Amino acid sequence: MRNVPAGTKGTYSFTVADQHLANATDPSDPTLLPVLASKEMMLAMEFAAMDAMRAFLDPGETSAGIAFDVQHLAATPPGHRVRAEAELVKHEGKRLEFKVRAFDETDQIGSGTHARGVIDSAKFSERVKAKIKKAQ
Repeated sequence: MRNVPAGTKGTYSFTVADQHLANATDPSDPTLLPVLASKEMMLAMEFAAMDAMRAFLDPGETSAGIAFDVQHLAATPPGHRVRAEAELVKHEGKRLEFKVRAFDETDQIGSGTHARGVIDSAKFSERVKAKIKKAQ
């Protein structure tokens, strides 16, 4: 991986659809509401961080999320547009740390930090295959 300068930014946007809602996880649970699920907001933040670092990866490299510390601040109804932003704040070796935020059309809906690790795609795939084989 080439050096990623602090301040490098990435974004990711999507429109909230039924599959992104908290109650889509288990429609039989009346306590789950028809608003954007926290996991979907965090995934958008993760995609924004990936966007920020993509141009700096060497061939055969990818990244994996390794830590999240995020607050979900406001509800977002279906049909609203969500925009996630990530800004690199620290790069040490194969670990990159980002400040992440998410917004809908009217509010900031989330903020926090996210860390990603740079990994060798082939080695990672081999470890996953070995784990699958071991479980059989």
